[in-house]
Amino acid sequence: MSLELPQLIADSSSNLLAARNQMGFTLGFHIVLACFGVAFPAIMLIAEYRGRRKNDAEALLLARRWSKAVAVLFAVGAVSGTVLSFELGLLWPGMMDRFGDAFGIGFAIEGLFFFLEAIFIAVYIYGWDRLPGWAHFWSGIPIVIAGIGGAASVIAANSWMNTPQGFELGADGRITDVDVSDVLLNPAFGHEFPHMWLAAYMVTGFTVASVYAVGMLRGRRDRYHRLGFLIPFSVAAILTPVQLFVGDIAAREVFNDQPVKFAAFECVYETGDNQAEHIGGICTDDEVKAAISIPGLDSLLAGFSTSTEVQGLDQFPDDEEPPALTLLHLSFDTMVGIGTALLLLGLWFGITYWRKRDIPATP
Repeated sequence: MSLELPQLIADSSSNLLAARNQMGFTLGFHIVLACFGVAFPAIMLIAEYRGRRKNDAEALLLARRWSKAVAVLFAVGAVSGTVLSFELGLLWPGMMDRFGDAFGIGFAIEGLFFFLEAIFIAVYIYGWDRLPGWAHFWSGIPIVIAGIGGAASVIAANSWMNTPQGFELGADGRITDVDVSDVLLNPAFGHEFPHMWLAAYMVTGFTVASVYAVGMLRGRRDRYHRLGFLIPFSVAAILTPVQLFVGDIAAREVFNDQPVKFAAFECVYETGDNQAEHIGGICTDDEVKAAISIPGLDSLLAGFSTSTEVQGLDQFPDDEEPPALTLLHLSFDTMVGIGTALLLLGLWFGITYWRKRDIPATP
C-alpha cells in the first residue's frame, strides 16, 4: 500500500487517474445493463416457450411482463453505451487516433447488432396481440442472436487490447494493413467471450430470480411467483459450473499470455515454483499480509503441478506493474468468491428440488 499511494498521486497529476475513474464508473454501470441485454431476452423466450408448449397462462404473463422490462433496460443501456462511445474519444484520444482502425472494428459491428436488436424488440412487444402464437415466439429469436453478436463484437475489441494482432506498425507509429479477421479473432477472444456471455446469464438469472424470491419471502407463494423464480434461477444455476470451468481456462490463458497481469492479481512478488494461493490480504512491501495462504495451490492451478514456475513482479520493470495491487487482488478474489458461493447455492437448490420436487421453504 505504501508504494501505491505515490503512484496514484503521480497519475492524478496527469489526469490519468481521473480518466480511469470516470471510465470505470461508466463501465461499471453499463456492464450490468449489457448483461440484461444479452441474457434477459433468452430467459423471456424460455417463459414464452413453456407458455405456448403447455398452454401455461402464468408463463405467458411472465414473458409479456419481462418483455417490457427488456425494452426499458435496453433503452437505458443504449444511453450509457452512448456515453461510453464519447468517453473513448474524449478520454483516450491518443489511443483512438493511433489504433482506432483496428480497435474500432468490433464497435462498428456491434452497432449493426444493436439496431437489429432494437428493431426486433419493437416487433416482439408490438406483436403480442397482433402475431399468432408461435410466430410471435420466433420473432424474439433475432433479439437473442443480436445480443450474442453484439457481445461478441465488444469482447473482440476488449480482447484485442490484451492480445493485439492483425496489423502492421508504420514508420510514424500508426497501424497499417489491418486484417479484420485477425483483429476480431485474436487469441484472447476464445476465452474472454464465453466468460462474458456466461456471466451475463448468471447476473440476469440470479437477479431476476431474486425479485420473485423477495416476493415469496413476503408470502406470495402462488404459482406465478414460483415460476418467476424457477425459470431464471434454473438457467443461472445450470450455467454457473460451466462458468467456473471457463474462468479457470481464462485465468490460465492470462498466466501464459500476460504474466505481469497474472502476477499482479495473484500478488506474486518473487518468481519461483510452489507458489501459494493468497485468499484476501494486503499486497504491500513485497509480501501479502493478513491473507489465508495455501502453499503450492497457485502453481497447481496455473500449470497442474506445484512445480510450475510462476513469474513474479520482480521480473518486470516497476513502471510496467499495474497500480493498486491490493485493489486488483481483492477484486479478483471477490469475483471468484461470489462465483463459488453461487455454485454452492445452485447445488443446494438442485439437491433440495431433486429430493422434494419443490422449492426450498427456508428463507
